Amino acid sequence: MLSLDEIVGLLKASGEPTRLRLLALLAEGDLSVKDLTAILHQSQPRISRHLKLLYESGLVERLPEGAWVYYCLTRDKAKGDLISASLRHLDQQDAMILRDRDRLRQIKEANAQQATDYFKQNADRWDELRAMHVPESAVEHAILEALGDQEINQLLDLGTGTGSILSLLADRCRDGLGLDSNRSMLAIARSRLDGPNHGHLHVQQGDLLDLATLDRKFDLITIHQVLHYLDDPSAALQEAGRVLLLGGRILVVDFAPHDHEFLRKDHAHRRLGFSHDAMRRWMQEAGFSVTLARDLGYEGHDPALAGEALTVSIWLAEKTDGLVAAKETD
Repeated sequence: MLSLDEIVGLLKASGEPTRLRLLALLAEGDLSVKDLTAILHQSQPRISRHLKLLYESGLVERLPEGAWVYYCLTRDKAKGDLISASLRHLDQQDAMILRDRDRLRQIKEANAQQATDYFKQNADRWDELRAMHVPESAVEHAILEALGDQEINQLLDLGTGTGSILSLLADRCRDGLGLDSNRSMLAIARSRLDGPNHGHLHVQQGDLLDLATLDRKFDLITIHQVLHYLDDPSAALQEAGRVLLLGGRILVVDFAPHDHEFLRKDHAHRRLGFSHDAMRRWMQEAGFSVTLARDLGYEGHDPALAGEALTVSIWLAEKTDGLVAAKETD
């Protein structure tokens, strides 16, 4: 419950056109200051000032990532309910709201195209690029250890890339499907999986943010080094939840928070890693309960490499009505 003064303060904080537009946009997912500036066509200092007021009131939360800062709506239930009630009565056909959403769509499409172009240019050396972090063999070992001996009937690998996860889990699953939007990646994946022991594995073109065309559900979904290319990683988890069986598992592999800004410019990364708190929040919102959160850091003896190497995080969660506390292993 909120006190009278708290409600009055929240209404004052949101009761301004630009700030209400910001809340409406953030209801669509996490956005950076840069994105919001481009959408609203206002100066960065002005947008930052409005966001500061929303943050101080507790209506939004800050998610710093290197030199960028993303914002999201509050996780506080009472305050979130107040925002939802306001936005529910907002005219969705209002010219300004329609314009904001159109610009948001354009920005997301441009970012997606940038990532697609990057994948196309680097498809033939994709696995080489992954050498920037802890050795892939260590990541694969950790994945197998996390999944254990539990039977896998239907495996879905989202953003399958070169098909490395399908190949890794080939002898552990009855059927496996890899989904990717990039034809160049899929060509390499098909070549990799062209063998007598991979007849139960298939790849196809598709959008991990729109799984409506899939005609079955899965008991294991994997998302390996994909989320950092997305504007809204939580949307991918939400969509995965639609095709995951109750009691099924989802395994996410990605980077821990880091400050390597060059990855945005040179490698089309949208997000500079994810904290356990952020991933746990997104998982919970998607209907998952995190059961394992583990970090894999550099363990070699080269000081130069230790300073540049990226930490890889692994999260395992179940689709269940109950909540399971995460077991973190560093």
